[in-house]
Amino acid sequence: MKINVYVDGFNLYYGAIKRTPYRWLDLLTMCRLLFPNDQINKIKYFTARVSARPSDPDQPIRQATYWRALQTIPNLSIIEGSFLVKPVMMPIANTNPQRYERVIKTEEKGSDVNLAVHLLNDAYKKDYELAVIVTNDSDLLEPMRIVKQELNLPVGLVNPHKNPSFDLRKHATFIKQLRKGVLQNSQFPITLTDQNGTFHKPATW
Repeated sequence: MKINVYVDGFNLYYGAIKRTPYRWLDLLTMCRLLFPNDQINKIKYFTARVSARPSDPDQPIRQATYWRALQTIPNLSIIEGSFLVKPVMMPIANTNPQRYERVIKTEEKGSDVNLAVHLLNDAYKKDYELAVIVTNDSDLLEPMRIVKQELNLPVGLVNPHKNPSFDLRKHATFIKQLRKGVLQNSQFPITLTDQNGTFHKPATW
């Protein structure tokens, strides 16, 4: 079947990649290992640009290098959301009377909406025979339902977390668990070349 793969970048990162040696992940190889008998038509990667933090000032540099690696995949596109960083007052646990502390809250904005829009738009355009979503975010339940029930197209789920969302299981045509072996065998070469020259996997990865 002709497959479009929609990757929730931060859900993938926090569910399966963070604190592992598999962050230099080749998404096309991953998709081919998961679906060896199908044609990977398009991969769409939904994410947002991170900002430097005092504890990790090189984080944006590593992200930019990884995006550069992803852009060596011909049928992959990166669709950007944004980060909203703001100070908020939050309650401190187990305090009586209740006390509050000002903290910096970081929210990713737009990626789930962008993924839903692309999933539906591509379905209406008949751009795929099977949609695969790499996520465990139950916010995507309704677009999955529309594609499956109203447009009569199958929607598979690749789950990067330990347990699949109960809500998403309602409308997923199938669920594949993203396992360590696939991640391990889906790494980019340490050195890559694009139109701008040669670059390398970040040293701290």
